Amino acid sequence: MDLKIIQESIEKLKSFVLMISTKEKELEELKKLQEQDWNDVSRNKKISVISDFVETYKNLLRSHEEFLELVKLFPESELVDEYKKLTTEFDGFYMKTLLSEKYDANDCVVNITAGAGGTEAQDWAEIVLRMLLRFCEENDFSVEITDHLDGDGAGIKGASFNVKGHNAYGILKSEGGVHRLVRISPFDSNSRRHTSFCAVEVVPLIEKTNLVIEDKDLRVDVYRASGAGGQHVNRTESAVRITHLPTGVVVTCQSGRSQIKNRETAMQNLTSKLEFLHYENERRKAKSLQPVQMKIEWGSQIRSYVMCPYTMVKDHRTGYETSNVQKVLDGDLKGFSDSWLLHGHKGE
Repeated sequence: MDLKIIQESIEKLKSFVLMISTKEKELEELKKLQEQDWNDVSRNKKISVISDFVETYKNLLRSHEEFLELVKLFPESELVDEYKKLTTEFDGFYMKTLLSEKYDANDCVVNITAGAGGTEAQDWAEIVLRMLLRFCEENDFSVEITDHLDGDGAGIKGASFNVKGHNAYGILKSEGGVHRLVRISPFDSNSRRHTSFCAVEVVPLIEKTNLVIEDKDLRVDVYRASGAGGQHVNRTESAVRITHLPTGVVVTCQSGRSQIKNRETAMQNLTSKLEFLHYENERRKAKSLQPVQMKIEWGSQIRSYVMCPYTMVKDHRTGYETSNVQKVLDGDLKGFSDSWLLHGHKGE
């Protein structure tokens, strides 16, 4: 047990006073608006989240200070469990303080695309889809699969799903990029080692925007849906694909029975994507960085999953790694998400 860690945690907690003060002012304003309209579900949810955050902060600071007083009265050996509980609670709270970027609290859309390589890459894309869905489940996020394109014989060519939950984008954004798999192929009769790629795109859902999309800039295609979703998908042209001609951005939706509903979902995703691309490119421009782009190629992977000749999953951006590949593929991505948040806030 290291009391220095508790003292450092108290200092860090005290450094968040300004943040908490800002949260309390925001909470006060939201509650005033709530008195005028109690039926705004989004606002009510935000009030609950901010209230919990502020209350957690106050309880955590008080618990840390009380712990130092207990150390004066009891042997350290009797306080080991309390010490572990405090450090765990602080780590959880600290990670939440890092979710402070503009769209971190938003819901999001996740798009998965298999790289070149046919069955190998399509199987890998389906594994990544399963991994991310399980990670969402671990975080108590609700998920709706909006698009699913089966592969040629196995796996998927691509899939999209919407994720709802507080900080969904902030937690899942670390998964955006190219994922590389090295394994002995289950589809190769000679049991040779293969490398496969899969691209993951994570975009926050943005409800309020001043972006205007003109009808002349859109091409709307309707077609029969495929994959999971019920027998009706084979009988009606309910699936919708919208292409934004000036940028080439394409969104699809086939989750609903209604073509109108699918178009609404696709348009929401398109608007969010264009708004976010504009925001990201402006941010990158200010930092003299290259515009946002996705490339499925060797040099652009964010993470490698190696299953042969050794087992290792490594994030090339942060250096975080683990040898338990199966646990990661089963959705245990918290270490990667947390290290990405910490990496992004170093030096701030």
